[in-house]
Amino acid sequence: MAETLLDYEAEAAHYDRTRGGAPRAAAAAEAVLRLVPPGARTLLDLACGTGLVTERLTRPGLRVYGADAAHAMLRVAAGRVPDRVVRADARRLPLPDASLDAVSAVWLLHLVPFTAGIVAEAARVLRPGGVLITTVDKDAAHDVGSDIDALLRPHRSTEAASDRADLITRYAAAHGLEPATGTHFTGHGQGATPRDTVRKLRAGYFASWFDGDSATSDALAAALAALPDQDRPRDDPRYRLARFVRGG
Repeated sequence: MAETLLDYEAEAAHYDRTRGGAPRAAAAAEAVLRLVPPGARTLLDLACGTGLVTERLTRPGLRVYGADAAHAMLRVAAGRVPDRVVRADARRLPLPDASLDAVSAVWLLHLVPFTAGIVAEAARVLRPGGVLITTVDKDAAHDVGSDIDALLRPHRSTEAASDRADLITRYAAAHGLEPATGTHFTGHGQGATPRDTVRKLRAGYFASWFDGDSATSDALAAALAALPDQDRPRDDPRYRLARFVRGG
């Protein structure tokens, strides 16, 4: 989406390689499919990116489509999901009301400030009984209890998180989407290292949750640089998938 922090036109070429690749995508897809109702026939994967997850959302009788706002991402996705991807803003989908059985949004809502609009649009295109399946609390999932997290935790704040579960549940309820049982999956290849955490801290990757000034950032970077095993990945995060069912 245009208002996210990253330039996804530029990111497309190396996006999969830096985001856990096929193992992470397979885990996400398997988790999404666990939450799709058995009788569902259509699913739209919002912000499908390169289609790495989308192409793995396969089940007999289920037709899967992808939508993304970035041209470069869609060029890659089109090779994986031929003739089933479209360029679209997640707040203005080129679809009629009540036309889908399921909508998925994996690793989207934490990136944008307009989550209410995305949830509203998903509700619009879902049929009664249809489901919205989305990751929530993504940044919080990266606290796995490691030595890195012991240093970061005092500076974490969820106040500004646009994908807070309570926030998304409130938006969903406003549009007739009721919460249902969700699930979790492992973010393979996303375990943090001290050295890379310092790099991300310096580059502003943690702006959505970091509660501190430049002096705090400097002190934290020094403490992270003093940790042992600078290049050993700590445990992978466990992401949360929430599910909401369209009433009526």
